Amino acid sequence: MDVDHPEDDQRWDRDTRGESETERLDRNWNSLLQELRVVQTGVQLLTGFLLTLPFQQRFDVLSSEMRAVFLATVGCSVGATVLLITPVGIHRLLFRRHRLQVLVSAAHRCAYAGLALLGLALTGVTVIVFVAVAGTTAGLIAGACALALFTCFW
Repeated sequence: MDVDHPEDDQRWDRDTRGESETERLDRNWNSLLQELRVVQTGVQLLTGFLLTLPFQQRFDVLSSEMRAVFLATVGCSVGATVLLITPVGIHRLLFRRHRLQVLVSAAHRCAYAGLALLGLALTGVTVIVFVAVAGTTAGLIAGACALALFTCFW
């Protein structure tokens, strides 16, 4: 179901579920909130972990290429954190303004973008860890595998 084009499923929701548009939007908002609760804690922990790494003793051993991967990974993780928390801010801005359709649609897009950045951040973390432990070739292979898994399953 594409929240940005709710007309595609409105008839089914009305006929099969007996839902009004407002009930459907309420259900979609609640479903989205449950999904965001699952990922928000994880992405916040990942971001916090990444932000502490430069202050660790072994960080200096990273090559300039791996530092670039690290910075890109931090950027993706921070971006994912922002996007996955943004629906809360949108809700506050639109509270009591009867703009539920705008809220659900915008939160849907933020969740998609946030998950994409989270997948990239996790891929970057995989590369960094495998390079540090097993070398560049293993890191590139592990990163490619992680990216393939995220692409296929997400």
